[in-house]
Amino acid sequence: MANLNKILFAEDEPALAEIVKETLILKGFDVTQSSTASETISQYHKIKPDLLILDVMLPDGDGFSIAKQLRQIDTQTPILFLTSKSLPADVVMGFESGGNDYLKKPFSIEELTVRIRALLSQNRLIINPQIEKRQPIAIGDYHFHYPEGILTLAGNQRILTNREAEILQMLLLNKNNMLDRNVILNTLWSNNDYFSGRSLDVFITKLRKYLKDDPSVFIINIRGQGYKLIY
Repeated sequence: MANLNKILFAEDEPALAEIVKETLILKGFDVTQSSTASETISQYHKIKPDLLILDVMLPDGDGFSIAKQLRQIDTQTPILFLTSKSLPADVVMGFESGGNDYLKKPFSIEELTVRIRALLSQNRLIINPQIEKRQPIAIGDYHFHYPEGILTLAGNQRILTNREAEILQMLLLNKNNMLDRNVILNTLWSNNDYFSGRSLDVFITKLRKYLKDDPSVFIINIRGQGYKLIY
């Protein structure tokens, strides 16, 4: 029997926590539920989950802080935020803290399940040891290892998040040509709404920062249309 995907679910509202946990178990996931930030960190180290679902507001902390802490040691495990906070600044903060997706309350279990499966699929693509190794792609003085998501320069290595690696790969496939903004959004977020667009802006800003040490490499913003990777 195949191993079930392990999900660590941080939610302090008992009724919601029970409903989501039991439903996800019925859908074939191995779910561990925690109700505090400290318990979440402890359970993370204990079970090594395949995916984390974090409520933003917890009694002793918040999901953003948990994500920032875990991203210091783990850049690969997908993180999905569940929250009633829906201001653009909150969405941006979620992605800047290391989140891969953001689902606002109230939500449907069906949508949650779809997003979980998408994140797990992307995660397996990045870390599956059975994937044939490809030669790194030169980006100016950088070398990009895909699908591993590793960016190197002069022996220094940076491990990209799943979403960062996918966006950079799409830009590479369209090198010196404009990549339509809506194509990125519909491919990676499955929509092109305002919140997804703001999170895309955050990721593009991060990629520019990662590539800044080679002045011959540019990610150009074509206002209202898309982006172009030039080197």
